[in-house]
Amino acid sequence: MIVYIHGFNSSPASAKAQLLQKRLTALGRANEFTAPALPHSPAAAASMLDKHVSSYRDACLVGSSLGGYYATWLAERHRLRAVLVNPAVRPYTLLVQAVGRQKNFYTGEEYDFTSRYIEELRALEVEKLTPELYFLLVKTGDEVLDYRQAVERYDGGRKLVIAGGDHGFSDFSAYLDAVLEFCGGAERARR
Repeated sequence: MIVYIHGFNSSPASAKAQLLQKRLTALGRANEFTAPALPHSPAAAASMLDKHVSSYRDACLVGSSLGGYYATWLAERHRLRAVLVNPAVRPYTLLVQAVGRQKNFYTGEEYDFTSRYIEELRALEVEKLTPELYFLLVKTGDEVLDYRQAVERYDGGRKLVIAGGDHGFSDFSAYLDAVLEFCGGAERARR
């Protein structure tokens, strides 16, 4: 099972989630994909994701941006492999500027992002990583996050640093087979 974890103000309707789902469907593996819609509260999102991944043996996580931060917490907690796409390394510092009224890019839902959420993010920080659990995909042209922080944080794991690009990883489709291979579907991805 591949569990896609979306980022801040995103949703399961994100381009990366849709591309991954379509690729698995084309391979006859539609039932091996899930992308839950996350609550705004990081504590509630972590609790929901924790229960969600517990129901799948040998799940592989694919987390984008803030979803990469959640995926890291889950990977260490459950010893799961995780593909991290332009992941947020310290979202509790980055998102301080987001405290206030927010609007989801996909659903249009408006909500208040509170300072309590910053503390909830900080509580999910993982101090020691298991490098072999991770496949890092970063773009040097990410306009939101400094890719070098992720390269340093996930040192020792598999990584692909791609020159240029953007935070949305707009050419994600070119990397789907590498993602599936890391998630353990190499043989099935080639069929």
